[in-house]
Amino acid sequence: MSRKDFKRHNEGFKCLECGAINEPAVKSERNHCAKCLYSLHVDGETPGDRLSSCGALMMPMKLDHNGKKGFMILHKCDKCDKEMWNRAAADDDLSRL
Repeated sequence: MSRKDFKRHNEGFKCLECGAINEPAVKSERNHCAKCLYSLHVDGETPGDRLSSCGALMMPMKLDHNGKKGFMILHKCDKCDKEMWNRAAADDDLSRL
């Protein structure tokens, strides 16, 4: 998938893990809970592609800093063990990791 084919999915949602209400992100996309950092396994190979039919919760496992992208969170699927890196949002509670 090229960058021009990427579709934005910046929507608010209620977290299925902790119940927090998450508003859309300000300068990026909301793909995980800002409070508990959990995500859903909806993407296949690329963040934003929405090609996975798994749909299980993805646990935040690790925090890393990438010079270009800033803080990145490694998520691991509770059902199929797929791992994906996602960019942290400005309002994320990174102390959880």
